[in-house]
Amino acid sequence: MAEKRALNIVKMRKMKQEGNPITMITAYDYPSAKLAEEADIDIILVGDSLGNVVLGYDSTIPVTTDDIVYHTRSVARAAGNTFIVADLPFMTYHGSIDETLRTVRRIMQEGHAHAVKMEGGAEIALQVQSIVQAGVPVLGHIGLTPQSVNQIGGYRVQGKDEQDARRLMEDAKALERAGVFGIVLELVTEEVAEAISKAVSVPTIGIGAGRAVDGQVLVFHDVLKYDSDYREKRFVKTYADIGAEIRQGIAAYVNEVKTRQFPAQEHVFNAEDTVIAGLYGKVKEETVK
Repeated sequence: MAEKRALNIVKMRKMKQEGNPITMITAYDYPSAKLAEEADIDIILVGDSLGNVVLGYDSTIPVTTDDIVYHTRSVARAAGNTFIVADLPFMTYHGSIDETLRTVRRIMQEGHAHAVKMEGGAEIALQVQSIVQAGVPVLGHIGLTPQSVNQIGGYRVQGKDEQDARRLMEDAKALERAGVFGIVLELVTEEVAEAISKAVSVPTIGIGAGRAVDGQVLVFHDVLKYDSDYREKRFVKTYADIGAEIRQGIAAYVNEVKTRQFPAQEHVFNAEDTVIAGLYGKVKEETVK
């Protein structure tokens, strides 16, 4: 099999033009990224969703730049032939341009990402443009934006009325003008996502945005039910239940240790008889003394 070659933003635009769907999945560590690359994924996203599924937070807001850098570096070591995008954390691109660029520099230099992702629309266009002009590809993200979940009133589907649909379209076009190479559409009605996908020249990647987008992204832990108490989501299809497999495997290990079934003969190492005799002889000699 020929070695996998990483995508670039030019190839992604061509994929949109040819109707070739783009596949993206989140990954947060070496083993998950390695498996994703071996499965021939197009893009790996080191998302701030790691706050929910890896770090145990109830939102993405507590995730720091240090967290993103650490996890992106682990992913980059595993997936050297895959395009890697890293999220800019909460409130790291709403201050000065200099501050924003310092954060981006850390993620690119220390994390070894190929691009960054930013949540927001027209209100962050200037920051997006500055990052792109600095030579860093930017993936936009509109619709449900988890970093703003407190402001938008929870995890609600976007684009359900004309005013909201118009806002999303304007945001998408503003991001396109600012230079993004693609736009994630999260929890957007299928009709609005289709209209946006036709209106912009850059690829759209949906998560809960229907069938007419140019690609799809899901969270690693959702795809595989990698959770102790998995909560079903309408927009997610699970393809394996490794959470149950892991739990059953560990439970079997615990049981075999408790019942002394493990380790068995095939799991131990044996010394020569002379070694044992020497050990016991030494013990007896020291006992006599």
